[in-house]
Amino acid sequence: QVQLMETGGGLVQTGESLTLSCVASGVVFKLKSMGWHRQAPGKEREFVAAITDGGSTNYRNSVKGRFTVSKDNTKNTVYLQMNNLKPEDTAVYYCAAERGVSLVPMDFWGKGTLVTVSS
Repeated sequence: QVQLMETGGGLVQTGESLTLSCVASGVVFKLKSMGWHRQAPGKEREFVAAITDGGSTNYRNSVKGRFTVSKDNTKNTVYLQMNNLKPEDTAVYYCAAERGVSLVPMDFWGKGTLVTVSS
C-alpha cells in the first residue's frame, strides 16, 4: 500500500506564498504520477496540479502561472509552490498519487492540509 502525508498548510494573506509538501511511503516504487487536488467549503473536490515520473506537468487553468508542482524522487516527495494566493484558493489540499502515468492522479490520497487565504 501507499501512504501520503501532506504538510505546509496554514493561514496567509492575499498575495502571499505557501509551499505544500507530500511524502509518499510504502510501495512507492510503483508510483508514476503524483499531484494535488483541493476541496473548498461547500464545493466538490477539484484537480489542481500533477507531475509524472517523466516530468510532464498538468495544471488547472485558474492556477497556471501562480502554482508550480515539482517532485524529488530521492525523497519520494511532491511539492506545490503557491504564489500570489487568492481567497478563492482557500481549501483543504489533498495529495494524490497513481500507479500509472496520469496527469490527474487519483489512486491514493492523503488526509489533506488546510490552506486559508485571507483578504
